Amino acid sequence: MTSSFESPLHPARLSDAERDKALKALRDGVALGRLSHDTFIRRMELALAARHSEELVALTADLPTENRVSRLVFGAVEAVSGFTVRLRRAWQAERLPKLLLPHPGTGRSLRIGRDPANGLRLSHETVSRVHAELGFQGGMWVLRDLGSTNGTTVNGRRVVGAAVVRQGDQIGFGQMVFRLSAD
Repeated sequence: MTSSFESPLHPARLSDAERDKALKALRDGVALGRLSHDTFIRRMELALAARHSEELVALTADLPTENRVSRLVFGAVEAVSGFTVRLRRAWQAERLPKLLLPHPGTGRSLRIGRDPANGLRLSHETVSRVHAELGFQGGMWVLRDLGSTNGTTVNGRRVVGAAVVRQGDQIGFGQMVFRLSAD
């Protein structure tokens, strides 16, 4: 017997969970090398256009179902890969040249750029003439981008306007990167 919302001529619409499960099986098939990229794209398009569960079953019938062991293996590989990336970043951060924060009592900001009149002159083609300014305001250090061409970054994120910085942060001016230090 069918419900009042479902008739034999019009079966229930696919749920997002069913579609997501099929798409995950297709992504896993690519990751395992069982599907080519072109086949994956075509099947993904068909899965997104599917109206019935049978269509999704047909798209994933030749792919192995995920078991607990493969989930554990993929999770372990992902954890190790993530650890090596974090380790490499930490190693590179320790090897960065230090940029000493000026004494906060001076009340003056430190201008950074290629221009010889700046307090910190960086002679690199990716650094603008007047690139950024580092100042002590309201009890904290503030790094302000001064409309540089190649941007100013704090811990890998581009500064739009100004950003609060502290000791140990990685700051970049164009392609030149430093680690802030108070020592």
